[in-house]
Amino acid sequence: EIVRHVTEGGEISEGGVILELLGNSVQVLQAERILLNILGGLSGIATNVALWSEVAGEIRVAATRKTDWGLLDKWAVHVGGGLTHRLSRGDSLMMKENDLAATKRGGESDVDALTRVVSSMDMDEHAEFTVFEVRETEQALVVASTWSRVQKIRGGRERVVILLDNMGPEEARRVDEILSESGLRQWCLLEGSGGVGLDSLSEWTGSGVDVVSSSALNRGVAPLDLSMLFEGGV
Repeated sequence: EIVRHVTEGGEISEGGVILELLGNSVQVLQAERILLNILGGLSGIATNVALWSEVAGEIRVAATRKTDWGLLDKWAVHVGGGLTHRLSRGDSLMMKENDLAATKRGGESDVDALTRVVSSMDMDEHAEFTVFEVRETEQALVVASTWSRVQKIRGGRERVVILLDNMGPEEARRVDEILSESGLRQWCLLEGSGGVGLDSLSEWTGSGVDVVSSSALNRGVAPLDLSMLFEGGV
């Protein structure tokens, strides 16, 4: 039997009781380390994400698919107030550098490949959540302009996520300005990714991105220090 003292996502203080286990002492002892590993690890992630969210302010923070504990990590990110992004490749269409390279035809450039892929994709199936990774301002502009053209033709209003890979806050600000001046900003969400850390989050303020993503939200995070204390035994 489990008696909860804290709701999921609730705050705790040093020395506080999270839950009580009532049952056979042998069985409880067998579960002790498993419970402490899971609760401590995931609570550490949720606590870390909550800190990131506080520092990031209006910018949302999202985890990547670099996870140690898979969906458990993702749930802890959600509990901490972060975005889980995709749970797997099957959740949504995402064109990263390798995906784009695999679709290229002959001597096709990245810009030409992006234009062709966006123009030919099945919007009815993928428009709700599609991510395109870009590494240059020109690529971001091509994705946004092609996306807006196709959406206008089909009468759609969904936005595409443009992931600015390793472009940094200054280049992201430039992308945001160019897209805004071109009337394309309304057709996309901008995501800053690559090398984003807690100590550099403040640099993204005013960059124009809607979200930053980082594996540092859930990987290499110190677990919450928990212990299990017994009172009597049967």
